Amino acid sequence: MSNNNTTPNDEVDLGIAGKLTKAFITSPLSIIIFFAMLGAGIIGLISTPRQEDPQISVPLIDLFVEYPGASSEEVSNIVVKPLERLMSHILGVKHVYSVSDKGQGIITVEFDVGQDMNASIIKVRDKMLANLEFMPPGARQPLIKPKEIDDVPIINLTLWSKSLDDGQLRSLGLELIQQLEKVKDTNNGFIVGGRKEIFHIDAYPGRLAGYGVSIQQIANTVGSANVREHTGNIELNGYEMEVYAGDFFAKVEDIENLVIAVKDGKPIYVRDVADVYYAPEETEHMVTYYTGKANKSGNKATAEQAVTIAIAKKFGTNGVAVADNILAKVEELKGRLIPDNVEVAVTRNYGKSAKDKVNALIKKLFIATGAVTLLVWFALGWRPALVVTLVIPVVLLMTIFSAWILGMTIDRVSLFALIFSIGILVDDAIVVTENIYRRWLIDNKITIGTAIDAVREVGNPTILATFTVVAALVPMAAVSGMMGPYMAPIPVLGSVAMMFSLFAAFVFTPYFIMKFVPPLNVLHKMHEKEEKEAKVLSNFYRTTITALFNKPIYGWGFLMGLVVLFFMAMSMFYTTAVPVKMLPLDNKSEFGVVLDMPDGTALSNTASTLHLMAQELRNIPEVVDIQAYAGTAKPFDFNGLVRHSYLRQSSSVGELQIQLAEKADRSRSSHEIALEARQLVKTIAEEAGADYAVVEMPPGPPVLRPVVAEVYGPDKETRRKLANDLTELFIDSGTMTDIDNLMRDEYPVIDFQVDTAKASRFGVSVMKIKETLSMAMNSFNVGTIRLKNALEPSRICLQVPLTKRSQLSYLTQLPVPSQHGGMIPISELGSFSYKQQDDLIYHKDLIDVEYVLGEPIGRLSAPIYAMFAVDDLLLRYQTLDGTQLQGEYLGPPANQNVPGFEWGGEWTVTYETFRDMGTAFGVALVVIYMLVVWQFGNFIIPAIIMAPIPLTLLGIVPGHWLLGAEFTATSMIGWIALAGIIVRNSILLVDFTVQEYARGVPFFDAVVNSCASRTRPIMITAFALVGGASVILLDPIFQGMAISLLFGVLISTVLTLIVIPLGTLSAGEESCRNIAVSMGLLPGDANADEKYNVIKESKPKPSKNKAEPKNWIKAALTKKTKESEDSVDVKETTDSDKIDTNDLLKKEDKNDL
Repeated sequence: MSNNNTTPNDEVDLGIAGKLTKAFITSPLSIIIFFAMLGAGIIGLISTPRQEDPQISVPLIDLFVEYPGASSEEVSNIVVKPLERLMSHILGVKHVYSVSDKGQGIITVEFDVGQDMNASIIKVRDKMLANLEFMPPGARQPLIKPKEIDDVPIINLTLWSKSLDDGQLRSLGLELIQQLEKVKDTNNGFIVGGRKEIFHIDAYPGRLAGYGVSIQQIANTVGSANVREHTGNIELNGYEMEVYAGDFFAKVEDIENLVIAVKDGKPIYVRDVADVYYAPEETEHMVTYYTGKANKSGNKATAEQAVTIAIAKKFGTNGVAVADNILAKVEELKGRLIPDNVEVAVTRNYGKSAKDKVNALIKKLFIATGAVTLLVWFALGWRPALVVTLVIPVVLLMTIFSAWILGMTIDRVSLFALIFSIGILVDDAIVVTENIYRRWLIDNKITIGTAIDAVREVGNPTILATFTVVAALVPMAAVSGMMGPYMAPIPVLGSVAMMFSLFAAFVFTPYFIMKFVPPLNVLHKMHEKEEKEAKVLSNFYRTTITALFNKPIYGWGFLMGLVVLFFMAMSMFYTTAVPVKMLPLDNKSEFGVVLDMPDGTALSNTASTLHLMAQELRNIPEVVDIQAYAGTAKPFDFNGLVRHSYLRQSSSVGELQIQLAEKADRSRSSHEIALEARQLVKTIAEEAGADYAVVEMPPGPPVLRPVVAEVYGPDKETRRKLANDLTELFIDSGTMTDIDNLMRDEYPVIDFQVDTAKASRFGVSVMKIKETLSMAMNSFNVGTIRLKNALEPSRICLQVPLTKRSQLSYLTQLPVPSQHGGMIPISELGSFSYKQQDDLIYHKDLIDVEYVLGEPIGRLSAPIYAMFAVDDLLLRYQTLDGTQLQGEYLGPPANQNVPGFEWGGEWTVTYETFRDMGTAFGVALVVIYMLVVWQFGNFIIPAIIMAPIPLTLLGIVPGHWLLGAEFTATSMIGWIALAGIIVRNSILLVDFTVQEYARGVPFFDAVVNSCASRTRPIMITAFALVGGASVILLDPIFQGMAISLLFGVLISTVLTLIVIPLGTLSAGEESCRNIAVSMGLLPGDANADEKYNVIKESKPKPSKNKAEPKNWIKAALTKKTKESEDSVDVKETTDSDKIDTNDLLKKEDKNDL
């Protein structure tokens, strides 16, 4: 193997890499920069916030509108639709959703991912305030309530007790929140469950009628007596004194002793017509607590009353530190604020989960680094291994420092980016180290000049190869939707790590190599080993490449074999041998059960069903505890934020929140436990006639449900029929469970029909009747009492007791005051009747819509397979107008005047993600091709260099099949990253071939030598990547990436070492020579510029001279002679002025002459 051992003296010949190495290889500044970068990285590691997942800014703004007395259709048409149109005009709005109910509605404005929340709020508020004139009379001004990721609680504390009721627990919870919000960096805190302590005034219609007192008189009496105000100032004894009048109630007796009226000289007290007492308000929701078999606290609980405190953190703060500080504060308050008879259960701790995840990944980071170190030690010796080990931590720490500067966090995605980058970023150091040692081994001596020239030799291809990897990663940052910011740390931090590794390879690696040079005897032994290895590899490649290149049957057979294997691998997607999915489910320590009883179900029945479910689930061995939320929602998580689960406030809804043992303490995954839970609650839900869903934390961006059919149609009846039919088809497909739709069940409501004629005769207005019923049935607030040391005022609520107002016959005694004086029983003014509750009206982007939901089950758990199954069943289905129906995949139906539906849910995110990643991959390929063309100045060789990219699928797809894994978005990311790595190897092969050829080595030998010389660094890189990928192989989310990198790099690396030399030989020696000339390694054609410097001979101007024909013929013959002088011998003319005209004359002309 020939080599030029001289060090270039010309500074320009060294290139960027050589110049950096020459400047720092012996400079003490190198070690200063090294420790400075190390220190900066440690600062970044300490300062960068830590959390489990990247924070995704998804501004969601809810507008709550009230239009009392209006039907759901009136609310939709008069209030909601105008508001929707206004909101849709705002720049940056992605979707506008709404739901209209009787007397109220909610509009949800979803902005594009990444929009600033504060700016979004201002846009919505300004747009609304500027158009308030459209609001009809009687409608209240919309209430704006924004929600974003920072509102999601990171800590949930459930307070439960066997001796205190939920009202007392709530009061304790308020005091506890007051203390916990003093902890640094905490955000909003709130309580779920518990009843407020209030002053009850339970009025009885019979007593009111007997005393001739109306409920309005009670309200006026109590309200006017509970007053204290500043009335003015006086001067007395030299002082200016303020005068106050009135006083607030302090106890029950103050209310009982109020006189409502005087009848026949006898006072009528409040206590005569009502019961007054201080107690928790009526139950509208219930929270209970259960312990499971895996609970190790020693305290057993079964349906104990409880409340849950939820506390969020501020944006950009360290979730781990905030959570730890909150829990430390709780421990401090035990025994002081928290009594011994109250237990505190930590039912959510995202700080701990983030800490465990981050620590586990940092451990894997060390393992991956150790594996790479051992690999280099085995291949090159302990000294190069030590050099690589010193370089890797600096690169990783500086990448974390960059994450801190860029406002990113240390989370599982960013750490996965670093782990998978280890195998790539170490390649620069390996290439430089290996080439320096190779050059020393060839020379059999150690010189600084050789080291500098060795870096120069691989400098340009290493820079180009690094930029190809960056070019493959960077376009992934352009992925839109929620998946974009979720996966953004991979392209951003991966690219940053590559750039730092390039700098370290040219600055630190040569410096440390010179600090740890091997003794000469060790070098001699390595030299002998190098010669043996080179000889074996050279013989292998010479034999293999000769056979494949010179024997057509072998070459074409090899090519056809690759093509057949490629299509066989692709067929695994079609046959579902390798299923596709957005992201697999993660192994979390929690999951939930959402219960929807038939609309109108009483709270007690909902709570009873939840109790039965909790009793079953608590027997699962891995369950630690369960919280049941009846009539309300649990403290929302990111999934609940997007699904708006916090708006679930009704007597017919409920949730179970199940905590599981830590992953280290159980053998089953949370998904396997959730599957068992689904079977346990199924029978209970069916017996209650309820719909249910087992909700697992999604690994990526959450959606309404994995499978969503958005149903459109010309009218309500058509949409509802199609939605009901699709619900049945979802069930019949057998691919889904937890099937439901959002249409309201039919259930009755009670309506008091006023006889206006009679009411007019009695002098009673309809407004007065409505007011009377509202005070009697709706816990009318007549004032507040400020109790000492209370953190919130206690309301004074007036109403008829629930046990009495539930009897319509008893309510008919309710007296209504007449304008003519006296009281009129309400039974004389109208009658109670039953009606159907209004339907809910849903809109999406100003269009009426219904929703059908489902959860895929089985091996093919991706929504796309369930959607295909439903589409197959739809082949036998016809709509009301007899048309064939199929779901739309890429948008709503073009014509909403005919029945149709659009597939949404997880499919939308999947499509957008793979579409954008495919586009990014295409852009990456174009950029890579341009970089390679720029480097080599050739169009054919870059295409050959990129040829192995499809070959990576020969390992990736079968690798997924072999491990029974799904091809996910992370698999795609691994494939895209692998494209840059494979091109990197190909560049090194071609570049070495060109350099060998430029040194005078025959073309075929140059190709063989490049394979033999580059095999070791390429294989070291491949196995380093395998080492980095193997540590994340068992992670449920990033397993796909690990498989793509592991199997793809092994197969494609082996094939690259065969395909690239064959392609280079096929391109021909001329291509190689042109590249060498383009790179300045060979002198170009000295006369290459002659073709651009040609003087065009001008034609002689025509003349009337008689000699003109003669001159013209002479010029023509002269031109003809010049053009053919290189190939034809032309007979010279002795007389230049004489022209032979024999050949120019016709036969008859010759006769004339």
